[in-house]
Amino acid sequence: MGNARCDNHYDIVIAGGGMIGSSLALALEPLGLRVAIVEPVARTSMSQPSFDDRSTALSRSTQRMFKAMDLWREIAAAATPISSIHVSDKGRFGFSHIDAEEQGVEALGYVVINRVLGGVLQSALENVASLEVLCPARIVAANSGSGTVSVTIEDDCGKRGDISCNLLVAADGANSTVREMLGITAKHVAYGQRAVIGNLLTEKPLNNCAYERFTANGPLALLPVVDERAGFVWTVSEQEADRVLGLDDQVFLAEMQQAFGYRLGSFSKVGKRAAYPLVLSKALRLTAQRAVLVGNAAHGLHPVAAQGFNLGLRDVAALCDCIADTLHESSNTADIGSAELLGRYAKWRSSDQKKLVGFTDGIVRLFNSSSPPVRLLRDVGMVGFDLVPGVRSLFAKHTMGLAGHLPRLSRGVPLS
Repeated sequence: MGNARCDNHYDIVIAGGGMIGSSLALALEPLGLRVAIVEPVARTSMSQPSFDDRSTALSRSTQRMFKAMDLWREIAAAATPISSIHVSDKGRFGFSHIDAEEQGVEALGYVVINRVLGGVLQSALENVASLEVLCPARIVAANSGSGTVSVTIEDDCGKRGDISCNLLVAADGANSTVREMLGITAKHVAYGQRAVIGNLLTEKPLNNCAYERFTANGPLALLPVVDERAGFVWTVSEQEADRVLGLDDQVFLAEMQQAFGYRLGSFSKVGKRAAYPLVLSKALRLTAQRAVLVGNAAHGLHPVAAQGFNLGLRDVAALCDCIADTLHESSNTADIGSAELLGRYAKWRSSDQKKLVGFTDGIVRLFNSSSPPVRLLRDVGMVGFDLVPGVRSLFAKHTMGLAGHLPRLSRGVPLS
């Protein structure tokens, strides 16, 4: 597989050991490659994003992928199925509804707490013999040659060392430093909003229904999570975010209640709150010489459709497909960092990424508009969504991550 191996040479080096980077390392295991993860945040740190209390909605394609990787049983034990999705526009007469039974599936998706999902992934990594996790450490330089990538890493004490690989994968998030080292620029568009996240108790049970409520300030999503609680993602303006975070619990609940309404009865017992800025980001290209971008390093979405993590996992699945096919076709002469392989990956992923970025951004801009004609269009669209044949099923397919040409793992087919 390329150059002769030595202790500091790997087939693949993954920059970033969060949920996307960890998933990639686990997905690659059946291929017998020597892989290293370089992660700057210690696994036990409370600041490790793989262990925070945010809720992540897993699409059907993501569920299939984790099942193919033999991880789903453990994840499912702490996941809540979504049997329906209810979408409404506050103050308007239209609403839409998608039902799992109508789509012929047992669930449209699943909700899991990041801390739980991250824990499952980190535990599984410990059993991968061909994987080395370099943590806490960060990549401080990367230089691609014709045959390998030279990577300089630095630990928390400032000690530096050099490793090399045939393929470098940037999975280090929307503000990827490795992407910058590769000379790939990204376009960032701030929405002027922050997502306030947390969980609360509703008077009436959600009954496995996910709610998306569009308000004048932004969308408010309620997701069914464990212990009959609801995880929320409340989008507020940048100007309002600090005030909302500083409210005492009762006032906060009253304001959220006013935004959502009483469809689920009264809100109570809100948990710890946090907020993060909402930015649309898109890398201008997905590859460089012997390097590739996946997840938020390639694209960062508004959480309105809960598709960011699922889109990133389809990046992972497609990259694994391209690598597996190259290994199968070329045997011992396989070059997993070749321009041909990376070109195949970029062509495959560009369409899906462009579609999801446009879809989420379009929803945000459509529902943020106060123009009367646009608001009327939303009303008509909501009604038409339920009445026009095929529209709801097509939307559901995209929401479940089942549209387009899917990689093997996204279809539930193991790589081995």
